Amino acid sequence: MIDPALTRAVEAVVFAADDAVTLAEIARHVPAAAADLRAALADLAANYAPRGIVLVERGGRWLFQTAPDLGYLLAPTRDAPRKLSRAAVETLAIIAYHAPATRAEIEDIRGVAVSPGTLDVLIAAGWITPGGRRESPGRPLEFTTTAAFLVDFGLNDSRDLPGIADLRAAGLLDRAAGSPATGESAGGDVHSTR
Repeated sequence: MIDPALTRAVEAVVFAADDAVTLAEIARHVPAAAADLRAALADLAANYAPRGIVLVERGGRWLFQTAPDLGYLLAPTRDAPRKLSRAAVETLAIIAYHAPATRAEIEDIRGVAVSPGTLDVLIAAGWITPGGRRESPGRPLEFTTTAAFLVDFGLNDSRDLPGIADLRAAGLLDRAAGSPATGESAGGDVHSTR
């Protein structure tokens, strides 16, 4: 049986946090064993599941968010979504799928030079961050996605990114391109369905 006082304390910490919180951040406020905190979080998630807000874990961080089936109610009050250039979307995708990725690797995959402004926009959005320097000649800077990227895109882990088959099924990749049956390359034009 989970201690109701512990569950209430964990609920208060997650609710009052400005951003998604890790188990370690919760433990700083609520002195309890990690297993007990995980059990309290699981209990809270189960209790909130049928409600208008739900407790979810994204990238090892916990937060309350609107239930997915009720998001349409808030559409008129939401800020306009960020409009990224095609170059920024491609760069973000490359970093997400190939993290950590250097500027040279991004340019090699895209086939064009990466503008510093493109990386600046993604860093300002909080979706990528410099992740250190590669142990190779010139010690190039590596870029990786952030916890905010996982939260904003509703992912628990970068391994939850859709694969090629998922993208084709959603109509985001040309079905003929990269088809194993045709022997073509694994690439494919990405296009919007909007």
